[in-house]
Amino acid sequence: MDESIIVKKMSRIGILGNVVLAGFKLLAGIFGHSSAMISDAVHSLSDVFATLIAYVGVLMSKQPEDDEHPYGHERLECVASLALGIILAATGLGIGYSGIHKIIEPKELEIPTLLPLVAAVVSIVVKEGMFWYTMHYAKILNSSAFKADAWHHRSDAISSVGSFIGIGLAKMGFPIMDPIASLLICICIIKVAYDISKDAFVKMLDTSCGQEFEQDIRSFIEAQPGVERIDLLHTRQFGNKNYVELEIAVKGDISLIDAHNIAEDVHDGLETNYPNIKHVMVHVNPLE
Repeated sequence: MDESIIVKKMSRIGILGNVVLAGFKLLAGIFGHSSAMISDAVHSLSDVFATLIAYVGVLMSKQPEDDEHPYGHERLECVASLALGIILAATGLGIGYSGIHKIIEPKELEIPTLLPLVAAVVSIVVKEGMFWYTMHYAKILNSSAFKADAWHHRSDAISSVGSFIGIGLAKMGFPIMDPIASLLICICIIKVAYDISKDAFVKMLDTSCGQEFEQDIRSFIEAQPGVERIDLLHTRQFGNKNYVELEIAVKGDISLIDAHNIAEDVHDGLETNYPNIKHVMVHVNPLE
């Protein structure tokens, strides 16, 4: 299936699902007298903006290279992921503030009805399903923005579990547990926001692809005919793609054409066998 079709399909399902679910949870929270469910509804509503940002970020990152951006636009997906992290953090802090206010002002506490409890169960099932659906296609696209969006769905499912527990205990005669559940939701959301933002920063700062990846391609390069030694190997992450800078040593008495062919074989082999590698720069040294 074409990548653009997958992106559009995921975005439509994500936005429609979140709008319907957020509306249902908001009504259940209001009419069911549950601050935890209202907080959960706000979290689901933030997923709508998250999916929109992921959609725009992925589309922009897929634009081909141009004169002003000869290395492509992959980092725009990191920008989208960072925006998702900021939205999540703001949502979590807002929910936490509301929960603390309810705890400080216990006079405002009410015993929830059964409706928010049902809404919590529906939310857990739906959001967990959306997590697996989004993550499946995010891996196919190798999209950090949609992976972040998938974890956004998972964080919403976890927050609904917290809502279910808090609402259940509140119905058993402990109304203070409803706003406490909101605080637990806040902590979960902020943790996910931190992880998403950290991953985006790492990919925007030309961070190394890691020792395991470098050792893997090192073994591949050393196995190529004509490569006598690796003098230098640097890798860096550029959005969801990897770049490799490499110096190899070949026998000093071979022709320039033969040395060039060895370098070309290494270059083409890396880009063919490692789809995440977008570009390889190979420099050839004579073996001393």
